[in-house]
This record gives sequence, structure tokens and C-alpha cells, in this order.
Amino acid sequence: MNSSRSSGPADVARPVAPSFSPLDEELELLPGSLSPTLHQAVVLLGASMSFRQVRPVVRLLGRVHISASTICRLTERAGAGLVAVEEAMVSEIERTMPDAPVGAACQQVSVDGAMVPLRGGEWREAKTAAIGELAITQPGKTQSLSYVSRLQDHERFARVATAELHRRGTFVADQVVAVVDGALWCQGFYDYHLPNAVRVLDFPHAVEHLNQAGQVCFGPGSAQLSEWLGPQRHALKHGDPQTVVDAIARLPVESAADPHQAAKIRDQVHGYLQPRVAQMAYANFTAQGFPIGSGIVESANKLVVEDRLKGAGMHWKEEHVDPILALRCAICSHRWEELWPAISKQRRHAARRSVSRPPMPLPDPIPEPEPTTPASLLPSPVPKLPMFVNGKPTLNHPWKQTYQSSSQESVASIPKT
Repeated sequence: MNSSRSSGPADVARPVAPSFSPLDEELELLPGSLSPTLHQAVVLLGASMSFRQVRPVVRLLGRVHISASTICRLTERAGAGLVAVEEAMVSEIERTMPDAPVGAACQQVSVDGAMVPLRGGEWREAKTAAIGELAITQPGKTQSLSYVSRLQDHERFARVATAELHRRGTFVADQVVAVVDGALWCQGFYDYHLPNAVRVLDFPHAVEHLNQAGQVCFGPGSAQLSEWLGPQRHALKHGDPQTVVDAIARLPVESAADPHQAAKIRDQVHGYLQPRVAQMAYANFTAQGFPIGSGIVESANKLVVEDRLKGAGMHWKEEHVDPILALRCAICSHRWEELWPAISKQRRHAARRSVSRPPMPLPDPIPEPEPTTPASLLPSPVPKLPMFVNGKPTLNHPWKQTYQSSSQESVASIPKT
């Protein structure tokens, strides 16, 4: 220690801020007190079941007591890390425009939405894309599925899906079949990514519209409806779809219980299906081994979204939905082990950035307030009298005052004779 150094407030050492040792990175330690393996297990469980259900599992397997709020926080932060990783992938693809890897030659891409309950009673649509390869030995069957899901508008969702479509080699596949319902945002997704895809209107969706037009004319459950709907459904699947659309235009609405309403519904159905006749060539699609149903994305709505986000009593903050959906996609796409190292690395870097920020400057000392009493009312200062003169104590010195007062008290105590 240097003794020549002066002491004072400027020499007081600042408290040491939290930091990360290089060994933390080598051991892949994450923020918090959990081991890397247990941390990963908590996040995996938190993305798979309700946070309260995770507690007894962790207590049983890890002999650790963790609150539901801690499980929630760890899960959502890991999910936010995965969202950041995937956003970075998209930005890198857009910046460098790399060659897409070669994937399956024939693929199916289907998109759809499912409603998610938010806090405050609001419901929002989570959009999901399901991507798979068409099985050669089983026509119409799609396998090796992977998913992208976000609670975003259609433009942002289409951009986020870029990374997974690139990874699967969908952009360079020989044939892509887009089976979907007729929603405009779904069609816009293919316009943006896969304009050359073979577009197929989901067959059950088309039959639903066909049934709607028949019911309003013949009545639900009536014999006339069955006599009309059965042949039309068969013709739609195995024949020329234009003949079915023309049959809708000829429905006898004048004999319906409400002719005006029947005519309105009939015209709406006809106006919906007529522009999509080319997407209803089901006989041709089936002959080529293409699927005609969007079951892969309808299953994804349940598997990825609803099984985790629509439990009894669940209501989510909007900013927490995408992190959970990202983790759900990693699990349901069987990519958890592949993606966890990237999640872990992102979390360590985020924690390092948070502790490497410069400390907040100390606030300036608050000056003492000036007296508010007017100077004219303040008492006059008492003059300070000398206590020593020529080295001897004066009567003003405390010693003299004490001695004098005690002498006077002694004299006063002597009785007069």
C-alpha cells in the first residue's frame, strides 16, 4: 500500500459490479443459480405444460424448489432469446442472400391461424406455417413436419417464416403444393414467398361452402339437401369443379323459407368459389399425388398453439406469446437439441451485456437549504471573550467559572453567627 497517497472521499473504491468469468462461457453457465442441465429442463417443461404443473416435476427430478413465477420468467426469457436468434437468421439471409440448401424435391406448405386469449379479454390470431415433404410411397401424405408460429400481422409473419423456408430448401424445391383455405392473408403469404406454388383450396373448406349454400335453400338436415349435396360433393372431388360452381348458381332460392336470405348466401358462396375454380381441380391434384387437405396446419394449430396457450383460465400478456410459440415450434419440429445451444448462447450474451453497462453516475450532493428567517430577526452574535491573558486563565475560562461558582456556594453555606 502506498502511504503517500492521501485519503479522502475520492479514494473510496466503487463496489464491484456483477461480471462473467471466461469459465462461465466455457461451462455454458446461464444466469441464475441453476445448473445448465436443470435450467434447460425447466424451460423445456415450461414450454410443454403450465408453469404450476412444472413445479412438482422439477422438485421430484431435480430436488429443487422453484416457484411458478421463476419458471415462467426463465421460460419466457429463453423463448425471447430464440425469437432474437431467429430474427437474426432472417436478417442475415436478407443481407447476404445465400444459396438455399437442397431439401426435399416435393414439399407442402400450409398456413392458418388460431385464436389466443390475451389479458383483458382480448383474443388475437396466432399465424402458423406447417412445412413438410411429400411422401413418394404414400401419395397425398406429408411427413417430416416443421413449424413457424407468431402472434403477428401477416407481413411480419411472412418475413419471420423466411428462415425456416430457407432451412428446409423450400425455395429451391422442384414442386411446392400450397394447400390452404381462401383467406386473403394466406394467399398473400404465397404471393410473397412461393408465387409458383401449386395452390389447392382445402377440400373440406370448399365442401363447407357448398353445404352452406345448400342448407339455406333446402333447409338443414332435409332430404332435398342430401340429394343435392351428395352428388355435388362427389363431382367436386372427382370431376370438373366448374360444373359444381354452376350448380350453385342454379340453386332454387325462390322455394326457400327466406328467398331473399337464400339468394344472398347463394351469391356469396358462388362469388367465393368461382375465382378459385383452378384451386379446386381435386381430381387432377389427386392423380399427381398432391394432398387436397390442409390437415397438417390444422393439426399444428392444436399441437403448437392451443395445447399450450389455451388451457383453462389462461390469459397471456401479448409480449409473452411469441417466446412461448417459438419454443413450441422448436419442440414440435423435433429441433430442441439443435436449437438449445443457440438459445443458451444468446441468453449468456444478453446477461453479459446487461452487467457490462457503465454504472450510473452518483447524484450530486443536495445542498442544505438556506435559512428562511429574515436576517433582521436573527439573534446578534455573542462576542467571544478571551480565556487566556499572558498565559493565565481569565474569569471567562470554564475553570475559573466552575471554581468561582463553587466558592460562592461554599461561602453561602456557612451559617451566620
